[in-house]
Amino acid sequence: MPRPALYSSSRNARRPALDAAAPIAAPTAEASADASPTASAATLPGATSISRRHLRTLWSVVLLLTVLLGTSLWLHQRPPDRKITQEDIDAAVLRTLETTTLPSAAARAVDAIAPSVVRVVGYGRSKNGKEEVERGVGTGVVIVDKGIILTNLHVVLGSDRIAITFHDGLETTANITGAQPENDLAVLQAHKVPDDLEAAPMRSTQDLRSGDQVVAVGFPFGIGPSASAGVVSGLKREFTSPEGKRQLSNLIQFDAAANPGNSGGPLVTMDGEVVGIVTAILNPTPARTFIGIGFAVPIENAASAVGMPPF
Repeated sequence: MPRPALYSSSRNARRPALDAAAPIAAPTAEASADASPTASAATLPGATSISRRHLRTLWSVVLLLTVLLGTSLWLHQRPPDRKITQEDIDAAVLRTLETTTLPSAAARAVDAIAPSVVRVVGYGRSKNGKEEVERGVGTGVVIVDKGIILTNLHVVLGSDRIAITFHDGLETTANITGAQPENDLAVLQAHKVPDDLEAAPMRSTQDLRSGDQVVAVGFPFGIGPSASAGVVSGLKREFTSPEGKRQLSNLIQFDAAANPGNSGGPLVTMDGEVVGIVTAILNPTPARTFIGIGFAVPIENAASAVGMPPF
């Protein structure tokens, strides 16, 4: 009895093995007639998977090339980096100046001196001696952060009690520790001071000139702190009070508005430095209002009143 044929192991090992026990059916004539080389290839095991794998690989290559091409174009179109030049900096500063409103020189001067300006009120007794009444309102400026204050002597002279109000609202009393009648100056010591009290910066009048801008800061008619701006009108001026009781010399003349209550306040440069203590206004009428001429004691004289060395 003939034995069935066996496939040799030397054939292509990747070809699927046939079941040795299954009979090999001969192709029918109808199947042979319908089968074409293309159809046969499409129905081979693995033919579909090979085509899809090749298709995925092809699309991956196309995608990679597209990314590389896009990156190359972007790098070529990107503007090259450059260093920042002085022209760039100047242009940026100019744009900032054009679009930003800066404070005026006078406003900066007031901000610099404001923490050192105080309100000074002298109190006395009424005629019947039973009530405390306000005798005078003026201004003072802190020149030592321990609470040493300069003001005009005529503001506090004859007062039974002197009240001080600091920039932060702290109210306290003070006593007179020194006086310089020839310059109408008084030195006060506050009994309490703010923790962050600032002394005013001072500047010599040696290089002060007519026409220099100045600001007068104080409490005119008790209102304030108030500021008025003007210029130095002259130097080494003399002033005699309307009553003839006071004669002052070596004064700074200025035209920044000053009124009763400004007495004792600082005359300040645009750098925020004190060059004088406002002491008088010239007014030939009984109205006691400002007509454009004010006087200040140079800060050198004022500093000597408290024993501070000259500049």
